[in-house]
Amino acid sequence: MTPDLVYGRRAVREALRGRREVLEVWATERAAKAEDWLEDAGPKVKAERELTERAGTRDHQGVLALVGPYPYADAYELAAADTPLLAVLDRVTDPRNLGAVARSAEGAGATGIVVPAHGSAVVTPAVARASAGAVEHLPIAVVTNLARYLEEVKGGAFWVYGAAGVPGAQPMWETDLTGGVAIVLGAEGKGLRPLVRRMCDALVSIPLAGVVESLNVSVAAALLLYEARRQRRRGDP
Repeated sequence: MTPDLVYGRRAVREALRGRREVLEVWATERAAKAEDWLEDAGPKVKAERELTERAGTRDHQGVLALVGPYPYADAYELAAADTPLLAVLDRVTDPRNLGAVARSAEGAGATGIVVPAHGSAVVTPAVARASAGAVEHLPIAVVTNLARYLEEVKGGAFWVYGAAGVPGAQPMWETDLTGGVAIVLGAEGKGLRPLVRRMCDALVSIPLAGVVESLNVSVAAALLLYEARRQRRRGDP
């Protein structure tokens, strides 16, 4: 088994609380003194330079862990959950965006995230860091063909909504997000691929009152997921 890396104080803390086996924890002397939770992890105290070399970045905040491989979820099991709420990302390649979406999705109580195997970010140390450790608790699944997956899982009480700021898209406040829902978001500047868009039952938009024409994908995901959570708590759109 080739271990993965997790770096950053929150990311490592959540890895210790999450599903992966934590094999070893490294920390600078300063970080070990500043973070009480590290005491139970028994970190090996290393120089800042050693952590930077191992992580390949200075963005480690003085804490790094060697962990087991990321346990990806089954995308079909996520869709089969009771009233699922999925964030589906199409061609989102920036690891910081995937991490930010994961952080929002976990906070909103989403069932999980689904991404395609090709042309998309997957879970990496940078994603774990950007998610503040949310990837350790939120199921994330990878599918070979995203359009085919959406075609196979939609139907009945499970609806697929594509996020798009185009004429004819339903404002999110007028869209019923209380049932089983997959919200499909494309990369900023590219949007959804035509075939993926055709697999959506409807398009949903976030009304904008300013001059800018779109939002970052992680911000759009947060707004739509929390709108779904709001509706589910109230029981109506």
